[in-house]
Amino acid sequence: MDKTTPATKDSLASNPELEQMLDLARSGAMELSVLMEKADKLQREGLVDAAIVLYQNWTTHTKSVLLHVACYNLGTLLGSRNRHAEAEQIYATALALSPTFTQARLNLGHQLEHLGRIEEALGEWRTVFEDPSLDRANPAVLELVLHALNNSARLLETQRRLAESQALMRQSLTLKARQGDVIQHYVHIRQKQCDWPVYQAVGDVTHNQLLVGTSLLAMLSASDDPALQLMAAQRFVHEKVLVYKDRPLHELATARQPRKGRIKIGYLSGDLCMHAVGLLTPELFELHDRDRFEVYAFCWSREDGTAQRARILKAMDHHVRLAGVDDLTAARLIAEAGIDILVDLQGLTSGARPNILAYRPAPIQVSYLGLPGTSALPGVDWIIADRFVMPPEYLPYCTERPIYLPNCYQVSDRQREVGPAPCREQYGLPENAFVYCSFNNNHKFNEEVFSSWMRILEQVPGSVMWLLADNEWAKANMLRVAAEHNVLEERLIFAPRAAPPDYLARFALADLFLDTFPYNAGTTASDCLWMGTPILTRSGRSYISRMAGSLLSAVGLPDLITFSLAEYEGRAVQLGQNPARIESYKRYLREQGRSSALFDIPAVVRDLEHEFERMALAQRRGDQAGA
Repeated sequence: MDKTTPATKDSLASNPELEQMLDLARSGAMELSVLMEKADKLQREGLVDAAIVLYQNWTTHTKSVLLHVACYNLGTLLGSRNRHAEAEQIYATALALSPTFTQARLNLGHQLEHLGRIEEALGEWRTVFEDPSLDRANPAVLELVLHALNNSARLLETQRRLAESQALMRQSLTLKARQGDVIQHYVHIRQKQCDWPVYQAVGDVTHNQLLVGTSLLAMLSASDDPALQLMAAQRFVHEKVLVYKDRPLHELATARQPRKGRIKIGYLSGDLCMHAVGLLTPELFELHDRDRFEVYAFCWSREDGTAQRARILKAMDHHVRLAGVDDLTAARLIAEAGIDILVDLQGLTSGARPNILAYRPAPIQVSYLGLPGTSALPGVDWIIADRFVMPPEYLPYCTERPIYLPNCYQVSDRQREVGPAPCREQYGLPENAFVYCSFNNNHKFNEEVFSSWMRILEQVPGSVMWLLADNEWAKANMLRVAAEHNVLEERLIFAPRAAPPDYLARFALADLFLDTFPYNAGTTASDCLWMGTPILTRSGRSYISRMAGSLLSAVGLPDLITFSLAEYEGRAVQLGQNPARIESYKRYLREQGRSSALFDIPAVVRDLEHEFERMALAQRRGDQAGA
């Protein structure tokens, strides 16, 4: 059967050499080595579809003991073109010809995953890592087994089957200790499950390997040492971020068109949707002075169909979609737009695209909100801060220079939709109990802080702790630690996830929010104070551990900032035993909180604009002087 498609026929009509290849492939006389050589040449020339047709014709017309190898190569090409259903069929053919062809089975699993057939994908990979006939002493074979284990663990984690995922990570690390990516996921998945201690030995993996392999996000919860946080960022940059040595892209664009007119601010993010960053920033975009600034969104955010997403896009003068656009092309789009200041709202958080920044598409590139701390990215020179979150002693551990705002670093939204006021009974809260709460994500919890909470409950009779439980394993582990402190299970009350309006409304039911350390509440702290509930925080040495302290200073409640575990614990007990003091805080927040500097968003935007304008105009003058 002729496997040439109409589109390919058009390209072959002007290329006799390709037609000759196909004729030979149909003859059944082409050697596999010749087929592979010709197909590789086509791929190097960018003719991947032609290479696919070549393989299709060869596999249809050729009888060979190596047919399964050709099928495997064809499957790889089809997968690279996102033709996953076809790739699935050809890998199945390869396995029918050679049932022990492990590489084909691994790739079949990937095609099934792309097709959304999760259990089938896991089944193919399980067949590999459970196969007793595979010689794991052979390094090449071991890599195939590890591939099956690690991809199964990855997929299970995305399916929130955390315990199964962790078990496979442990199995993988037992087989081979030096696997940085696996160590990174192993540490963080234990944090997600509150599986303490997080740094638990496995196989020959040393404590040092666990520490060095910790991702930056996980390190923000694991340690308040700014040197370790910087190390984690630098390791990521060293391993994942390109070193761009050519002339910065913004200079090439500037050489063609001098910057003039309104200052162009570009916001770079994949989180301009229903996400913490997307919840904080709409008013920032809306309140920019359009007489002086032109605002761009360069984003690859998911189109979640929410009103939040629509509002953010409406606030932009220009929206440039970067989903599906490679990093270099994305950087060129930013440079060609003549952006003066590119504000990175992502940092090194999930979904980040730091290589866009590495090309330096804008002359001024600034980190803000997404990563409260240093990213060590070579393309980012500045970070938005205030003098509380970035005191002088913290600066040596940052690769960015601070742009200090006079009050608080954080912008937030005053148009948050709040649901109907709930009652305690709705959430299973005792009517007359003192209710401590912490609605931070579970990966921010650690054993030191959670144990402190249990000691607080022991000292405040009748009090309860109201928490989020992201998953069943986190809940079980928290209950285990509570039992070790002789805290009854009924004193821990777990709140379900809720839509943002209902989530905001329920803050009013709590008496005191207990912050996490070293990873403080950020957006959650803003929500808490906006809704009039006091928050007790502990501030440390790093930006991330001083976020809530910055908010409390700006809202006018600095006495709720502590600087040691003992002070934090003692203050929490004192307040739990003195409900009248809590009521005075709530009254203050009701009457003065929303008019405080923390929520004076027009002033925050003006302060940002003042700094952006000063920097951009200085940059333009420098460009003109050097032209």
